[in-house]
Amino acid sequence: MSMRIFVGSVKNIFILFFTAAILSGCLFQNPDGGERIGIGYNKGYSPEQPIAFSHELHVSTHKIQCQYCHNQVERSKSSNIPALSTCMNCHQQIAGEGEDQAGIKKLREAYADNKSIEWVKVHMLPDHVQFNHQAHVTKGVSCQTCHGEIEKMAKVYQYSDLSMGWCINCHRQPENKAPLNCTTCHH
Repeated sequence: MSMRIFVGSVKNIFILFFTAAILSGCLFQNPDGGERIGIGYNKGYSPEQPIAFSHELHVSTHKIQCQYCHNQVERSKSSNIPALSTCMNCHQQIAGEGEDQAGIKKLREAYADNKSIEWVKVHMLPDHVQFNHQAHVTKGVSCQTCHGEIEKMAKVYQYSDLSMGWCINCHRQPENKAPLNCTTCHH
């Protein structure tokens, strides 16, 4: 190998690593200085929502079952954000107290104007990963297995990192009798 080709190769490798280092810094840094939230590995992520919603209040205090609001979770591959009509089943009569009143007022106004609430997604997976809520719920996997003690969360956050390794570790548990083939999650 000639010296010129060797130097050119080393230079190209240096440029490649330098570019990767710069780009990785851009991808994972937010202009505000914090970590940029993207797909996967967002354990602890808890975005601000347009209306403060407390699962603690609704589930623990008022004993509303997860499936009442997330009514597609047993019939669909994906869970659903509740329709405003589901919220209004109670909130046509219940105005709330304190800071809750402003949120419920916003909810009622959106419903009256036939608008939706633009909730910010908390749990994100890459497009090439398919998570089937129905398959897990019908096998008896509780919401808390993946979402943590959601019934105690005044503000929702991503409990698990939802990485491939995290999911596979659960599937590997003999008592779960879960498939380990790639096509279970990757289509």
